[in-house]
Amino acid sequence: MQVLKILSTIWKSGAEMSMLPSGEIEMKNHKVVPPEIMKAAEQVFPQIEEWFKSWANAKPIDITIQKILHQYCGWTKNESIINWLNNDVKSTELFHDWTVVLAKNGWMDIYEDYRQFENDESKKMAQEIYERAVAFAKKGA
Repeated sequence: MQVLKILSTIWKSGAEMSMLPSGEIEMKNHKVVPPEIMKAAEQVFPQIEEWFKSWANAKPIDITIQKILHQYCGWTKNESIINWLNNDVKSTELFHDWTVVLAKNGWMDIYEDYRQFENDESKKMAQEIYERAVAFAKKGA
């Protein structure tokens, strides 16, 4: 089972799994995770840990895109992102177009880390998406 598929199932079940500043993986509310998913997670824990560590030094742009994608896929719920995307149709369309560019680069599976399919065009789009998110947040503050 793919790492992102396991993580998405964990998140969708209502548990939270994240990396602490110490580098340790923390899981909150683990009792809501189906036992078969916990077993699958244990079997690929080194890959899960590697995935979290790969985000440790991510830029705010990349974190924002990740949060949008996780919301878009239904893996996590983020009210700020929901509010923004529901009120900024251009950003929603731009995010969709960003996924199309990744698909043209070979990203065909939402459970595969999209970062390996990025190119200059998708990075430029991600920058614009991020700028729109920041502008929306500032406007609402």
